[in-house]
Amino acid sequence: MNIAMSAPNSIKSARGAHNERLPPESIRGLGEAERRQLEAALVRKIDWRLMPMLILMYIMNYLDRNNIAAARLAGLEDELNLTSTQYQTSVSILFVGYILMQIPSNMFLDKIGKPSIYLPACMIIWGIISGATAGVSSFGGLVACRLILGIVEAAYFPGCLFFLSMWYTRKELGFRTAMLYSGSLISGAFSGLISAGITDGMDGKRGLLAWRWLFLIEGAVTVVIAASAFFILPDFPKSTTWLSVQEKDMAIWRLEEDIGEPDWEGGQKENLTHGLKLAFTDIKTYMLMGVVFGIVSSGSVTNFFPSVVETLGYNRIISLLLTAPPYALAVITTFCNSLHADKTGERYFHITVPLWFSMVAFILAAATTTTAPRYLSMMLMVPSVYAGYVVALAWISNTLPRPPAKRAAAIAAINAVSNATSIWTAYAYPKTSAPRYVEAMAMNCATAALAIIAATILKWYLTRQNKKLDREEQDDGGFRYLV
Repeated sequence: MNIAMSAPNSIKSARGAHNERLPPESIRGLGEAERRQLEAALVRKIDWRLMPMLILMYIMNYLDRNNIAAARLAGLEDELNLTSTQYQTSVSILFVGYILMQIPSNMFLDKIGKPSIYLPACMIIWGIISGATAGVSSFGGLVACRLILGIVEAAYFPGCLFFLSMWYTRKELGFRTAMLYSGSLISGAFSGLISAGITDGMDGKRGLLAWRWLFLIEGAVTVVIAASAFFILPDFPKSTTWLSVQEKDMAIWRLEEDIGEPDWEGGQKENLTHGLKLAFTDIKTYMLMGVVFGIVSSGSVTNFFPSVVETLGYNRIISLLLTAPPYALAVITTFCNSLHADKTGERYFHITVPLWFSMVAFILAAATTTTAPRYLSMMLMVPSVYAGYVVALAWISNTLPRPPAKRAAAIAAINAVSNATSIWTAYAYPKTSAPRYVEAMAMNCATAALAIIAATILKWYLTRQNKKLDREEQDDGGFRYLV
């Protein structure tokens, strides 16, 4: 069932209980055509200002978090004399810090309302930590760096999701979330190429193995990009200087019109404890948590993707190069899926249909050791998981839009709980399970099924809620959930 929001008939109409509120004076006299033209130009301006830098920052966020997988093939495990369990612990420990800090970080961001300062500052710190990982000489040092890295990186992704929800309407969020998440997919595609280049060209330079150069170079690039972000990223619409008065009024009004109430207030008006309570007492939070939890768990294969691809039997350079095509395909499928989800206002099938493909891919990978079908399964794994994931992320803000403190807490809590899977899934890919990784693939199938079941329950619940709203509000201007 496709339940989308009703577009406003004129600039003078608002949604729900706020129908009586008039638009700001600067846009009150606009006709429908003028309003559409102004809003389209505004969205383009916001896109160009926000999205390129946010995507670039997320590319580095994902690279710095997951370059340990490429470092494994570049000599990290051998030089530090790590056992398979110690390596897996080094992967999983990052997510302990990542989980613990997401809710506090997002609530703090909601309180201060300064993403233009907070997000780049966190990025500089994690870039320094990532670069410092090149200097570790023991398992203990590696674990310490990874734990701290997770604590600092926790600020970025949930902070960005919250940040985007302050600028885009619900039907715009799916595609923008996909644009943001394309950073991780692009980094996945280029990570193998970058790692192959560094491994082939830098190994042994100045007495350092390739894996150390990997951390040094990527950490340094992160710091440089973060420094430039201070001058590019804005805060929220009402405090932005590069918008005209009319554009600022439109940016604020269209969000209010989308939901039927004002958005971010900031400062003392943002009751963080109350927002946290609202998030955890709303049953929809737990349904969404089940959806995202299942998808992230089934997508754990990406944390070990170079090792999985290595089971095809090629050398480490070719294995790293072969990790790129699945991520490149994922960028295309994710954009297409999320764009269509926004265009139609539909969420459920855009999440669950890709998950059925992922289950087929996991079964195929576990069932055969033949090169062609195994690589086909790898080509399907990454695109199918991520295509549904980005729509599920947008569904959070669509379903739990206001107040902002509730939205911030819900985004962080759902993201934190879902990433908890990375703590134990790190132990699901020991070398002894290669090449088929039967246990891991079976786990991925089960959690993909969990996500489908949770999404089905949420769809049923939201459909009932929409029918209830239809009975209570006879007009077409009220709030409706996207299903």
